[in-house]
Amino acid sequence: MVAILAGIVAIYHRDLVRSLHVLGHLNGRWFVLAVAAEMISVVSFAFSRRQLLQVSRRVPSRWAMIRITFAGAALSMSLPFAGTGLAAVYEYKQFRRRGVDPATTGWTLAVSGILSTSSLAVLLVSGAIVGGAGLGAAAGFAGAAVYLLPGVAVLLALRYDRVRKALGQLFLRLAGQVRRLPGTQAIRARLEDLPAQLEDFLDRVASLRLPGRGYLTAFGLATLNWAADCTALALAIRATGLPVPWHVLLLAYGAGAAVGSTGLTPGGFGLVEFAVSAALTVGGLPGAGAFAAVLAYRLVNFWLVLGIGWLVMLRSGRVKEQAPG
Repeated sequence: MVAILAGIVAIYHRDLVRSLHVLGHLNGRWFVLAVAAEMISVVSFAFSRRQLLQVSRRVPSRWAMIRITFAGAALSMSLPFAGTGLAAVYEYKQFRRRGVDPATTGWTLAVSGILSTSSLAVLLVSGAIVGGAGLGAAAGFAGAAVYLLPGVAVLLALRYDRVRKALGQLFLRLAGQVRRLPGTQAIRARLEDLPAQLEDFLDRVASLRLPGRGYLTAFGLATLNWAADCTALALAIRATGLPVPWHVLLLAYGAGAAVGSTGLTPGGFGLVEFAVSAALTVGGLPGAGAFAAVLAYRLVNFWLVLGIGWLVMLRSGRVKEQAPG
């Protein structure tokens, strides 16, 4: 991350100095609106997951979902590569702590990921079509479909007995191999009840269903998550005094989302700034102004969310320490 930052500073030091000057004279009203849009984005994602959790008898409160979402986002932004997995483990534990059963928790996290990715794909394809990039839209849609196919296939397969039994047999074979390894006595005891537990788990996942309206609501909230985040970018551009290049806004936003999802740097740090500012420059914004706008956007999209998330986790830790044992 330090090397990437040093490279960007060395290559674009002149634009960076100008950008910092522009950043010091942001329009406060537009910047506050960008902060508000980002908060709507995070809350929408939290409520999208809460909508999916309606299949459970134990649904976390709205405030609990917001806290979990902020903390999970902070964890995913804090480490390269492993951040997303660490966030998923944290969210899983938080849902379980609130009484949500393992099958429902796993199903919710999986379906949430599919809805989030598909809603972003729909948003970006719509932007490409509106911008006149028909071929680009088709290519983007095909790529999104390929990316979503494995997750959708697994979820649909679990609804069919034959495929579900095949998955169960695969897991049991793996467990059998583990039993044969030396020094696994403690693990062997835990594996004794695995067949029954696994069958119950897969049956439970296969039985989970929301009404069509519930899926639509969750998908709509997932779309709002991305749309509000993109709106924060537009408002950050306005905060620098520049006009919003609407014809390339969604494509520039998509470029940032794509490089940010690689996990090469924490939260796409450095990569998102470069990709989005480059796309906005191609769209007609001056280099220094585009970079300043992206820096303003990342103040709310990255640093603010990161700070709130870690404050939530620190606060939760203090509450646990102070709780009577």
